[in-house]
Amino acid sequence: MSAVSVAAVDLGATSGRVMVGRVGPDTLELEQAGRFPNGPLATPDGLHWNVQQLYAHVVEGLRSAAATETIASIGIDSWAVDYALMRGDRVLGEPFHYRDERTAHGVELVHADEPFSLLYARNGLQFLPFNTLYQLAVEREAGMLDVADRMLLVPDLIAWYLTGATVAESTNASTTGLLDVITKDWDGELMDRLRLPRAIFPRLVQPGETIATVLPHVVAATGLAETTPVVAVGSHDTASAVVATPMTEPGGAYISCGTWGLVGVETETPVLSTAAREANFTNEGGVDGRTRFLHNVMGLWLLNETVAAWSREDGAQVDLVALLGAAAEVTGEIPVFDANDPRFSPPGDMSPRIAAYCEEHGMRAPQTRAEIARSIVESLATAFAEAVRTASSLSGQEVRRIHMVGGGSQGELLCQRTADLSGMPVVAGPIEATAIGNVLVQARALGAVGGTLESMRDLVARAFSPRTYTPRAHAMSAPASTRI
Repeated sequence: MSAVSVAAVDLGATSGRVMVGRVGPDTLELEQAGRFPNGPLATPDGLHWNVQQLYAHVVEGLRSAAATETIASIGIDSWAVDYALMRGDRVLGEPFHYRDERTAHGVELVHADEPFSLLYARNGLQFLPFNTLYQLAVEREAGMLDVADRMLLVPDLIAWYLTGATVAESTNASTTGLLDVITKDWDGELMDRLRLPRAIFPRLVQPGETIATVLPHVVAATGLAETTPVVAVGSHDTASAVVATPMTEPGGAYISCGTWGLVGVETETPVLSTAAREANFTNEGGVDGRTRFLHNVMGLWLLNETVAAWSREDGAQVDLVALLGAAAEVTGEIPVFDANDPRFSPPGDMSPRIAAYCEEHGMRAPQTRAEIARSIVESLATAFAEAVRTASSLSGQEVRRIHMVGGGSQGELLCQRTADLSGMPVVAGPIEATAIGNVLVQARALGAVGGTLESMRDLVARAFSPRTYTPRAHAMSAPASTRI
């Protein structure tokens, strides 16, 4: 087997990138070919994603990649649940953003037909008010499903732009709430019960399958070879991130920390107990048929939105490194809030919301920016530690170490406090786990690497040097203010 160069299109909720991966049996290198911002676009009818602009950035990134080396294939991953409706070859408007307020009504519509307890037994998903089936219920009531003949999740939409092929990659489809958690196929009976037309849901493909080759206009715009295939990867970004989490020994939990913090363990089969449902844990599809048993925590969204608000207030970018350095020096009582409280979901400055939460719960609100940042980090670390303990208990898997990957793994304070509060070592890195998992699945499909997920994770562990944070015995208790 010889090394190949592949392109990973990795779209996050706040930024996107095109990465070139060079992969072989003893080779794993990653280089950025393009990076661009992403975020909600407010219009009179609500929040949307500017997917056509994202596609333009993707094409430019692929052009840059193809200018330097021969790209053997392309893989696409993104955030979950959001989609575009189509009729023929026409996209019926920009996809709604999952934080749009319309989703609350969708919950009412769905649960009137199918209570959550019954939904959980069918799809295994935790309750999140923006899951795809809730959004589609709103579309149904608005009459949009009478017009549309297809629904494409965001990474599948980008694949359609590149190839003209319509598919639904299975790991991302598992987040819609419309996939049977046992058979891992579309749940036609549930679609009928919710009055969602079966015909709009494309055929499912598995990670490693070739979707199609790029279209002539893509070849002309990028310089890619006309035979370049788009290969299905774990197109839910967390599925790709878990592929590249170097869990080379039993006893590992993962935290994929970016805009969201996805905290859990990998299992061979779903966990569908009443306790799992009541704890709001989810069973999402992983690569090679694995299950990602996890809980969503709000993640770096809390810090990013707050820092963005302060930067607008100052008229200059806040120095995040300096801010977190000051946060680490904060002493005394640190208020810890529920990071998953719904008030923190909409965009905007979190500072007044944190203050309101503290007032409601009898805690002194943080006053300075350093105190606010420390409160956010402390609250995230507390939520992460609790979610790991719960994942271990519900799954029956002993957890001895936590792997944190993604952007959050760069945060020394967050990693250390997660180790302290969990009482377990935190192994931090790689930062670009999502793109790495993306390129590894492509490389295996091309024959450049072989074997199981574990063998690919061993390659990750050899190629990147993670940093381990050891729990400090004197700092393992929760902050005093959490006990008020």
